Amino acid sequence: MVKRFYKWLYQAYPQNYILRKPYVGTLIFLAFCFGFAVLYKPLKMHESRFFNYDLTMAAYCLASSLPLIILVKIINKIRYFSKEKAWTILKELLATGIVLLGMGIFVYFIGFLFESPAQRWNLFTFFDSCKHVFLVGIIPFAFFTLINYPYLFSVQIVQGIGTGTDPSTTVQAEELIQIGSQLKKEELSFYPNQFIYAESDGNYVVFYLKGDHQIRKEIIRNSISNIEQQLSAIPFFMRTHRAFIINIKEVLSKKGNSLGYHLKLSGIEAEIPVSRQNTQNFNQLLKQYR
Repeated sequence: MVKRFYKWLYQAYPQNYILRKPYVGTLIFLAFCFGFAVLYKPLKMHESRFFNYDLTMAAYCLASSLPLIILVKIINKIRYFSKEKAWTILKELLATGIVLLGMGIFVYFIGFLFESPAQRWNLFTFFDSCKHVFLVGIIPFAFFTLINYPYLFSVQIVQGIGTGTDPSTTVQAEELIQIGSQLKKEELSFYPNQFIYAESDGNYVVFYLKGDHQIRKEIIRNSISNIEQQLSAIPFFMRTHRAFIINIKEVLSKKGNSLGYHLKLSGIEAEIPVSRQNTQNFNQLLKQYR
């Protein structure tokens, strides 16, 4: 049970929209929090000494936008949380908790501007501010986390194949590719038609995948040779160069000659090389899948 829970925490998962798009996400977050606070008046929230209740909530919401944007920006620049690294459920939970805790601390101190300092300088008020921010703020974060749940469910379907599930309902799920890392703490899952190419980068391999109408990068610690072995079951994936594996179906054009090619792939600006010893196999596959 513990091992299953540990594996679930490190399951690859799409990044929360608020964390991925901090400016638009902040606007959505603030609109929700203000509307929720005004309509439901949760947790005995009250007006300040300067404004009525609605203006007080608006002031707190606007003030909290600053730490939200700053914290999300900082998190996305930390190597562990970097967008270029594989995003997991554990990172999703940690990042959300850090942001909400930081906002709670900021709201506590900003409250000194709206309320009597003598009434706020105590631990009870500090924890009360953090509690208010967390209980209200967790709702929009949880919403964007939960709408990505089908991504996790697709992996669970793969694990359930062969247990009596109707094959007609799992055709797509059976194609799901699961890539493991050398550390065995990371896992990357995607469908073949999402894969554009992978590139070796030192001790890491960078995957370029299609999803949500954009190209996303996922990084996993492994060698390109090991990744090639893990992808060997897909006939239209090919290692064109010592550092590159591509999806033949994503090739838009090629230029060069028998000494080597440079390829243009869907949605990718960089040109991908095909080494001289691979040109013949590449041409055969290209004819077969175009």
